[in-house]
Amino acid sequence: MVRLLKNIFDFYLNASIHVALAVYALSWITLKEFGLLYDDSVLYFIFYATITGYNFIKYFGLAKFHHRSLARWLKVIQIFSAICFVLMCFYAFQLSTKTLWYLSVFGIVTFLYAIPFLPKKIFLDDQKNLRSISGLKIYIISLVWAGVSVLIPLINADYDILKQEVIITLIQRFLLIMVLMLPFEIRDLNFDSLKLATLPQRIGIKNTKTIGLLLLVFFFILEFLKPEFHVNEVVAVLLIFFLTALFLIFSKTNQNRYYSAFWVESIPVLWLVIVLVLG
Repeated sequence: MVRLLKNIFDFYLNASIHVALAVYALSWITLKEFGLLYDDSVLYFIFYATITGYNFIKYFGLAKFHHRSLARWLKVIQIFSAICFVLMCFYAFQLSTKTLWYLSVFGIVTFLYAIPFLPKKIFLDDQKNLRSISGLKIYIISLVWAGVSVLIPLINADYDILKQEVIITLIQRFLLIMVLMLPFEIRDLNFDSLKLATLPQRIGIKNTKTIGLLLLVFFFILEFLKPEFHVNEVVAVLLIFFLTALFLIFSKTNQNRYYSAFWVESIPVLWLVIVLVLG
């Protein structure tokens, strides 16, 4: 029974369900912060699109070269991803045309992140995609997460995304995602190619944590620059500030396999729970 539960939990993580729940949570937080109603079409689209996109990025290379000899678990994930793709398309038809245009930008970036397309002179490895460009990975992921979780729900609600509070929220979300990625980069320090030039590779673990904490301070300070001040939102941001800081401080290269993949990625979900509880 324990083994079965562990297999189900591992599938939950490996099939990108957990990361999709995190993006879904951040998107719902956006709607709550701007006083907008729950939008099932855009939130469910984001959830299924995240699963589709992440599994495409993670397993594209494996499936491309070993399609006939795929391990059983990978075949199950492929089938699951195909189902999520169909559901993503179903909810896409319920979104506004304007939303779909903006989504296409993030979709193209995700596609180029996994597919080889770069000219040989800027190759850093045999991948030949955006992911292989030195030091770019953390910024691409942060940009896509921030853009999807902040802009897409607002655009679909026909909210003016050029307002000051939207820009501040977008920057906040970008900074938070960057910090949430640092425990992953610390974890992978001994396995990532040096050509990727991740932050821990360039400046070391201690300095990476220092930079991360400074980014968190900016993340928190920005909350006070918004035109409208809400105590509940400040309290929620403060709690997430401390929680994220703790996970960053205690992250290490030989961390438990679930430390980043589950606990760190649970922070957006916990943020949503806090927001819902505080009302």
